[in-house]
Amino acid sequence: MTELLQRPERADSPTARRIPTDEPLLHRVLTPYRTKKCEYLQTAEVISDGRPGDGGRLEAECTFEIPESCYIDDTGHFNSVEFNICYNQMAYYLIAKSVQDGLAEPFSQWSMGDFWYRQLGDILITDFSSSFRVPMRGRLFQGSIEILDIVAWDANDIRDALVVVKTFCRYYDEHGGDSKGYVTAAITNPPPLKD
Repeated sequence: MTELLQRPERADSPTARRIPTDEPLLHRVLTPYRTKKCEYLQTAEVISDGRPGDGGRLEAECTFEIPESCYIDDTGHFNSVEFNICYNQMAYYLIAKSVQDGLAEPFSQWSMGDFWYRQLGDILITDFSSSFRVPMRGRLFQGSIEILDIVAWDANDIRDALVVVKTFCRYYDEHGGDSKGYVTAAITNPPPLKD
């Protein structure tokens, strides 16, 4: 396996926790991708330091491998469909790890059953922007996802319950490839908030 270019590190604060890839959790998160042979996310080290949106940091530094595209003949480059699939896998893993380890509200109030029930049907991308600054070959590469903010509302007479998660993601490789994006996801039908 080719050695990948390391992303410039953001210095961890003294209170930051680095949580290595949880292999059983990653395996379970990627279950919906297995039959399509698109389990691209290989590792995901989570960095947790305070609450996103209040100056805290909740991020996953990830590695990917795409041996073969799941939907088209080889284009020779990382494209927007693969960007989105990789984003989904990072986001699912980071949310699942947040639930399991109680890393951020409201996910720390959820059970793993709550997450598995909502993973596919209730986590919806509502806003997506991406830019491809330098083409990537797209076979072996790295990426990251950072949760910038999480807002949760309980249901009331005016609206249904909702969780909105704002994120930033980036992909890069050893050849200088670079792409990034801002993605907002809405989680419909979340468990009720606890006081």
